[in-house]
Amino acid sequence: MSDDYQTYQGVVYPWHCDHMGHMNVMHYVGKFDEATWSLFSDMGLTGRRMRDEKKGMVAVEQNIQYKGELMPGDVIAVQSEIVKLTDKSVTFRHEMRNVETGALAAITTLTGLYFDRVARKAISLPDDIKIKLQDMI
Repeated sequence: MSDDYQTYQGVVYPWHCDHMGHMNVMHYVGKFDEATWSLFSDMGLTGRRMRDEKKGMVAVEQNIQYKGELMPGDVIAVQSEIVKLTDKSVTFRHEMRNVETGALAAITTLTGLYFDRVARKAISLPDDIKIKLQDMI
């Protein structure tokens, strides 16, 4: 995965941690979600566009592999890549790493479906988004 396509950077705060003293799984998901919204914006699917057009992306599948612990004070970064593109969906992968050590903390692969929020059904991705995604693959 390319180190130059970063979609998130942040810190692990003590309130992100559980009784084991490391970041709890719900916060991995939250930080990956922030990376996803950054990725969507880079694809051209900005929050404004999705609101104005009454369209959006819905998650239909997510797999997470936990590879290492993150502790309070660790600075983390997420790098992202497009894995697969279909007419109505995009599959992408995020890798979360400890910035200081470079250690891999987690990997998630997600599939999002382009969705008409009024009709409540999947629809084809707009052509400009498909072109942008092809360039990102």
